[in-house]
Amino acid sequence: MTNWTADQPIVRLRDVHKSYGQVEVLRGISMDVMKGEVICIIGPSGSGKSTLIRCINALNDIQAGSIQVEGQEVHDPRLDKLALRRKVGMVFQQYNLFPHKTALQNVMMAPVKVLKEKPAEVETRARALLKKVRLEGKENHYPGELSGGQQQRVAIARSLAMRPDVMLFDEVTAALDPETVKEVLVTIKDLAAEGMTCILVTHEMGFAREVADHIYFTDRGVIVEHGPPAEFFTQAKDARTRDFLDQVL
Repeated sequence: MTNWTADQPIVRLRDVHKSYGQVEVLRGISMDVMKGEVICIIGPSGSGKSTLIRCINALNDIQAGSIQVEGQEVHDPRLDKLALRRKVGMVFQQYNLFPHKTALQNVMMAPVKVLKEKPAEVETRARALLKKVRLEGKENHYPGELSGGQQQRVAIARSLAMRPDVMLFDEVTAALDPETVKEVLVTIKDLAAEGMTCILVTHEMGFAREVADHIYFTDRGVIVEHGPPAEFFTQAKDARTRDFLDQVL
């Protein structure tokens, strides 16, 4: 049990280090995320963004530092990883849907198989979630019958079916055609408006400017600069930040 309360950071990183062999990917990352906040992490390819959020739900281990979710140390070897992943949902660049299962079956699978919840109750929730992500009428479609944007929205609904407190999004629009990017971003925007705590790695600067409470710019494994969007995009102080924004805006 933890003594976490909602006035404390729901996600707290302190001096996090992560290496792959001799390559240090994260070099002392610290960050606080409050409940209900939307955080966007931006930066050049290879700057450690995806590794960072994969460490938050223990998909990657860390060499040093601390990551806490709701006061619980994520990398405590005694921590039940299933309990953590109920709290922290994650949506990836690739949808990873089961091709032989319908959209509805994909959304229902983890609560029924992993959490052992009653199928009838899960189905009601899954149908509501598919409606939430604007896929009403697609419940019985297989992934191969859906566009990339629709598949990604099924993946979001699937993650939400575990009723997480925090959602991680790892460049979820990177593999999509331009015309389907917007429908996924609208879905995430709706979640944020409802108060879901969201941490996003994204290249969509207009979206980051619109929805984020706070922007973090990473480069070579460190946080170079961070701030609220209005300030970050117009008054960047570090030359690396300004150079990056000049290239992407």
